[in-house]
Amino acid sequence: MEGIGGIGTSKMTSSSGKDYAVGRNLMTREVNTVVEAILANGPAEILVNDSHGDMQNLHHTQLHPSVEYIQGNIKPLGMVQGLDESFDAAIFLGYHARAGTENAFLAHTGSGSVKALWLNGIEVGEGGLNASFAGAFGVPVILAAGDATFAKQFAELTGARTVSTKTAIGNLVSKLVHPDEVNRRLAEATRAAIANIGEVDVYAIGEPVTIRMRFASTTRADILQAIPGMQRIDGYSIQYEAQSMDQAYRLIRLMYKYVSW
Repeated sequence: MEGIGGIGTSKMTSSSGKDYAVGRNLMTREVNTVVEAILANGPAEILVNDSHGDMQNLHHTQLHPSVEYIQGNIKPLGMVQGLDESFDAAIFLGYHARAGTENAFLAHTGSGSVKALWLNGIEVGEGGLNASFAGAFGVPVILAAGDATFAKQFAELTGARTVSTKTAIGNLVSKLVHPDEVNRRLAEATRAAIANIGEVDVYAIGEPVTIRMRFASTTRADILQAIPGMQRIDGYSIQYEAQSMDQAYRLIRLMYKYVSW
């Protein structure tokens, strides 16, 4: 939701915040814009997976009637739930840059408990993590949208086509592109991405997957030593070798979301 066009404050991304209802409308509109651009090319099966916060942000009754929709956040694969080798492509909407990125709107990775994440030695944010999961199944990310810093970061990592929806001023403020213009750009980029779908490279990091995570607290790293095979790198950091990207993703989600003290 942080990277959706027209969302320029953190409160718009929180269910208790000012103008959250506006944020939901903007988010739903972007999804429908992309869906309609896909369907303009011909029939398609489209799965929409709500991936922000409690993961029930979209107005699902207002979504294009042809889509299937996954709602709710208690799901093993979170932001990539439902994604497998049967898909021809993935599109990421509303994304933000990885934790610690300068001049990136509401940048983080998973939650505030994570200060950095590396997969096979490559530092990634949520976009890179999710693209790595898609790549393990041979699915290319043909388009990703978010703030300008995210767009640059993600394109450099994966080579994917991107759309910029805003420019961050520090971490908490954005200079917004008007939502009408954002949707025009998204429609145009989606049509181009679909037309060139066979030419897009898959972003794959290979398996097994060495996970390295740096946390905000030494206590979380202490607790994670209970997982067999977990290595302590330093006071704040752990490392684990997962046999597959699927295993790696599930463990990463467990470590930042469900482990606490």
